[in-house]
Amino acid sequence: MVIRRRLRRFLIPLVLYSISAAVAAYFVHHAHSGARGIEAQEKYEAQMAELNKELDELKAERTNWERRIALLRSDQIDRDLLEERARVMLGRVHKNDLVIITGP
Repeated sequence: MVIRRRLRRFLIPLVLYSISAAVAAYFVHHAHSGARGIEAQEKYEAQMAELNKELDELKAERTNWERRIALLRSDQIDRDLLEERARVMLGRVHKNDLVIITGP
């Protein structure tokens, strides 16, 4: 009987601490590698950085296009831009241009 009491005094806290440790380990594991954990946050931050880079590139491209469109819309059209567009539309080249023909 004495041995059972001592065993119970030892085993009951051991079992309770083990269950508590298992529950804590479960939550720590999911906090690190779960759907909303640290790893997922790092992936989202990397994706956000990539998208911000793409956004900056698109803003620069848009600014370039807006500048070119403004040159076409102004009262006096930029001669270089007009010549470039005419050559593209008509399929012509200037006599001093160097033409490099590539494959289809």
